[in-house]
Amino acid sequence: MANTSARMLRLLSLLQTHRYWPGSELADRLEVSPRTLRRDVDRLRELGYPVDASRGVAGGYQLQAGAAVPPLLLDDEEAVAIAVGLRTAAAGAVAGFEETSVRALAKVIQLLPPRLRRRIDALQAVTSPGVLGGGPVLDAGVLTTIAMATRAEERLRFDYTPREGALSHRHAEPHRLVPLGRKWYLLAWDLDRADWRNFRVDRIAGPALTGARFRPREIPGGDPVAWLRSRIRAIPNRYEVSVLVEASAERIAESTGHWGTVEPVADGVCRLRMNVDDLGWPVMVLGVLGAPFTIESPAELRERARAAGESLLRGTSV
Repeated sequence: MANTSARMLRLLSLLQTHRYWPGSELADRLEVSPRTLRRDVDRLRELGYPVDASRGVAGGYQLQAGAAVPPLLLDDEEAVAIAVGLRTAAAGAVAGFEETSVRALAKVIQLLPPRLRRRIDALQAVTSPGVLGGGPVLDAGVLTTIAMATRAEERLRFDYTPREGALSHRHAEPHRLVPLGRKWYLLAWDLDRADWRNFRVDRIAGPALTGARFRPREIPGGDPVAWLRSRIRAIPNRYEVSVLVEASAERIAESTGHWGTVEPVADGVCRLRMNVDDLGWPVMVLGVLGAPFTIESPAELRERARAAGESLLRGTSV
């Protein structure tokens, strides 16, 4: 790469892609000699980027969190604002940006000094998001740790509690984080079971980086989202919901998206069908619609909707 400035930007981008790069592999990526690579690393350090180097046969480079936010990028207040905003987006505040937000959040968090990380955690702890989600509440620290391990191709240990079953200890190679159906899933190669598995992130506890790197495997079919969808379709949902709603099909579809099917049954009346594992989602949809409805099935949904309505009425009583 002839242009020094362009090469340094490429180097910085690669350093932000992995937690650790062997020197020979990094030089090959940049198509430069080890000596040129060392000079470029020194230039990054002069600009304030904290790049650590290890010597020897397995020597390499790693971009570490420094004493301050790297210059020419963000000041402290901007860094905190961006990190908090990315956490909110990762939770689903902006549809379509969840996965991108997690990847960006992992990069930002890795570079922030501890004092700013503490400020972000404190601010998040006392802030209630004003976004109507409907999905399970995620621990931002858990999500960030998993994202960092996935990006760095580093093995991960964590505790996992499935929908039905006891808590288990897992050792896995994280492949991809996928937001689907207002939930987050980790796609990973389970080292103890020697097979691919998907894990609900809200059921993961205590994720810990191991420091052991791995070479990524190819997920079956090559498409992580398609593979995840096929696995989820094979799992029977607990509830089949059927509700008559006095609203247009277009209005109902705006609230349910592709997670429900709508069929007109009479003038101004449609039947909404949903297959769900948690009745909280259809209750939220019906509340947002604000239209008269009749629950056909299941009976448990009538009880959930009645309890939600009574709770709202108690909150408005004087």
